[in-house]
Amino acid sequence: VKIFTEQSELKKEIELLKSQGKTLGLVPTMGALHKGHLSLVQRALDENDALVVSIFVNPTQFNNPDDLVKYPRTLERDVALLKTASDDILVYAPAVEDVYEDKVESVEYDFDGLEHKMEGKFRPGHFDGVGTIVKRLFEIVTPDNAYFGEKDFQQLAIIKKMVEKHNVPVNIVPCEILREDSGLAMSSRNVRLTPEYLEASPFIYETLKASKIKFGTESAKDVMEWVESQFKNHPLLELEYFVIADINTLETIDNKKENTLYRAFVAVYADDIRLIDNLALN
Repeated sequence: VKIFTEQSELKKEIELLKSQGKTLGLVPTMGALHKGHLSLVQRALDENDALVVSIFVNPTQFNNPDDLVKYPRTLERDVALLKTASDDILVYAPAVEDVYEDKVESVEYDFDGLEHKMEGKFRPGHFDGVGTIVKRLFEIVTPDNAYFGEKDFQQLAIIKKMVEKHNVPVNIVPCEILREDSGLAMSSRNVRLTPEYLEASPFIYETLKASKIKFGTESAKDVMEWVESQFKNHPLLELEYFVIADINTLETIDNKKENTLYRAFVAVYADDIRLIDNLALN
């Protein structure tokens, strides 16, 4: 595993690989890697000749400064974990200055309204930060394929939209959510859960699965109300939102339509730790 802290050095390496006609994959991460990340890494290794994994806690996508400070930074551990997948990975682990130079701010994007739904409603400016860093990484790494997990389904939709609107020559590869044995979606934030909250949190996925069954026979509105009541009665977990949305527009639905795919999206607070998850409904 080669570690690069400066984009100029990384670009030289990438130029060499591309001159040999090699295909390049990118897995962008904020570090604190877990098996979910490794599944993206493995897929990228299988589908490309060379792979860059970026490890960068991006300041412009946190609207809660406290969250940015607390976000786990575990570079040595991350690199050791990547080595279990392959010795042949290029790691880009830059300082903020290397990525943003002297201007740490987001570009304002128009994602055709996708940015105002769900996460965007509760985290204003978040997706401008995401768009800014992902576009920046695409410019630095120039990958053929980039891999993103479906746990952040809205983020994935927004990145696809950015690539389409800005004609970025990269193929976006969505990867399935990896879960703990308990059903909890794998996340770097899970390490911050106390034993009590760790034990409670599989309730999120259980509720999603139950909502999928109900969605077969009940209206979207009834399912949403049922989920809200489940969390109201939960002693530890606090629901921020639960919506059923069209997977293309991310619009919350009132009535089901024929030939349309729907997904349930949820954000929950376990103490001060925010957990998100989603599940295809049909």
